Parts: sequence; structure tokens; C-alpha cells
Amino acid sequence: MFIIPLLIYAIVSSFSPGPNNIIAMTSGRDHGFSKTLPFIGGVALSCMIIMLLSSYFSLMLHQFIPTVRPILNLLGCMYMLYLAVKVMLSHSKKNNALRTSSYSFSFGCVLQFINPKVIIYGLTAISMFVIPLGQSHPHLILFSLLLTLIGISANMTWALCGSLFQNLLLRHQRLFNVLMGIMLIYSAVSILVSK
Repeated sequence: MFIIPLLIYAIVSSFSPGPNNIIAMTSGRDHGFSKTLPFIGGVALSCMIIMLLSSYFSLMLHQFIPTVRPILNLLGCMYMLYLAVKVMLSHSKKNNALRTSSYSFSFGCVLQFINPKVIIYGLTAISMFVIPLGQSHPHLILFSLLLTLIGISANMTWALCGSLFQNLLLRHQRLFNVLMGIMLIYSAVSILVSK
């Protein structure tokens, strides 16, 4: 049955380091869990839209997905490498104070639409696991909602960890930023070499 592999893929993909998770953790660390919720709300809205678009896009272009995937992988890799460098070079608390408005609902919406990890996640999950199970509108909407809920659970978990371990993360901010950057580089390379 395709449900168990879909859930495993969705959980691993959603909880692995990526732009939204790292920003959620950083925001939780810098501003607390409750102030990160608007960002997560924006990510959730855009994620649902992306999952629905991925569903119908996959239906229309199901036979062309293998041809487009290498281009999406390359774009995703380049974006994540850029983000990794930005995260690793970020170290000043003054920069964090200036970024307070960046963690808004609208920033979460926009970030999700330019986040190649979630686009690849949606296209892969829908085309490989959901469409073989069925292609009705309720079916696609239900699985889009499920994939969104799993993704948002990951964002909230990362934000909560950032908030709970705030003092530890602030004491070791430079090391934390380098580790997060390395995780993003790993994610970028994983996307680039995925088939």
C-alpha cells in the first residue's frame, strides 16, 4: 500500500533541515514560539496552495515530471546553498533585532513560494504516492491537506525547539549558525543528487 511509504517520505522530508525549518528554529530562538506563529501561518497557507497546485500540475504533466525534476533540483540546490552561506555568516544579535519584521505572515507566504524544497516535496509526493492511489478532487484535496499538516508539524517542532533551547543556542550562536548552514548544504546536495 502507498500510504505508509507516503507518510515515511512526508515525515522525513518535512522534519529534515530546510529553509522553513531553520528559519522557524532561528525565529523561535530569537523571538520565542508565539511570535513565530504568524510566520508558520504564512508557511501553512502557501504550503496548502503549493500542494494543491502540485496535485493538479502532476495530473496534467505526470509523464513529464522526470524531465523537469533535474532542473528543479539544480535550482533548489543553488537556492539552499545561498541560504546556507547567509545563515553561516549571520552572527550578530543586532541583525536579529533588525529581522523582527521579517518573520511575519507575509514573509512565510512568500518564502514558501520560492522554497524549492517544498515544491520538490509536493511534486514528488503527489506524483509518486498520491496519484497512483486515486485522482478524484476530494482525494487530491485530502492528501494536500495531509502533506501540509505534516509540514507544519515540522515547522512548529523546530520553532518550539528553538524557543525551549534559546539560552543554549544564544550562548553558542556561531556554532549553531555554522551547523544550520551545514545542514542546509547537506539538504541542497541531497536534492541535487536525488533521482
